[in-house]
Amino acid sequence: MYPDPTAFPPSPAELTTVATRTAVVFEAGVARRYDGLAPDADHELEGFAFRTLPEPGELLCTFATVNDVHFGEEVCGLIDGSDVGPSFEVPDGAEPFPEVMNRAAIREIGALDPAALVVKGDLTSNGTDAEVAAFLAAYEPAFGDRMVVVRGNHESYHRNRFASEPFQEVELPGVVLVVLDTSIDGGVHGTVSDEQLEQLDELASRADRPLLVFGHHHLGDPDSHEKADRTFGIDLEASARLLEVVARRPAIRGCFAGHTHRNRVRRFGPTGDVPWVEVACVKDYPGMWAEYRVHEGAILQIVHRIDDPAALVWTEATRHMYHGLYRDYALGSLADRCFAIPT
Repeated sequence: MYPDPTAFPPSPAELTTVATRTAVVFEAGVARRYDGLAPDADHELEGFAFRTLPEPGELLCTFATVNDVHFGEEVCGLIDGSDVGPSFEVPDGAEPFPEVMNRAAIREIGALDPAALVVKGDLTSNGTDAEVAAFLAAYEPAFGDRMVVVRGNHESYHRNRFASEPFQEVELPGVVLVVLDTSIDGGVHGTVSDEQLEQLDELASRADRPLLVFGHHHLGDPDSHEKADRTFGIDLEASARLLEVVARRPAIRGCFAGHTHRNRVRRFGPTGDVPWVEVACVKDYPGMWAEYRVHEGAILQIVHRIDDPAALVWTEATRHMYHGLYRDYALGSLADRCFAIPT
């Protein structure tokens, strides 16, 4: 059924976002924003102790990302072959939740006026041309040629070739964005080809500024205890080759994925302090998008929870999916959401 705001107990206070001069706390579906904080300083608000992000030199540009927007989805929280719940669906005549969530995300990101918007896959639910058209109708008017799109497994599984460009390069002040198609026709997991790795290696070898790499799938980890990290992301052989390229090219300062619907940062020995990042989805709890501020001395990731009232009705309900385990899985820690990458 469609979520009833009174069906679940009010959510406790959560510190969702910490930027350079701002912090945001959500409680029971209401956002409280604290501005005017000192950057790179310790603070305590509402019982939360945290340190604001630094402002390391001149701000060169700002860009944003979204992923897992899922136009066309009608039921949220279902797992094939399982009765774990609760799940939620759109009743007849009601506006689909992807429309609600994405409209709010577009409005918030548009207010930022980013130099670029990277859409990291899963544009659709069923990979249909009609769902692709709905995605474009929502995002193109707002961002036009500033938008860079790559497909995800919801497109490739259904063999939709939209946004299947293997390698896209975007030059911005202070940074180069590399967007890889990691999806496989007819498959759910991902890969990167030798040609993509060669292009990345060559570009990183001559880069005059930091490179950030974006794609839908996360790096596969043979040592992970989570099966999804070994079988659901980039296949292990391709992951090992990608890790080797990043390890030998110090210009590559971060790798960013969607796919898992969670906020998480991992680091691997061969690549040192380079973050391997996953950002939560737009379409359900916590309903997030990521801002990136490129400074002279560091790049900041600042993940924002969508605070539109209608969107919050949906995300306050869907936080309870999977017997209430989804909240901790999807939200992650503050350090998974908001951090600085030295350049």
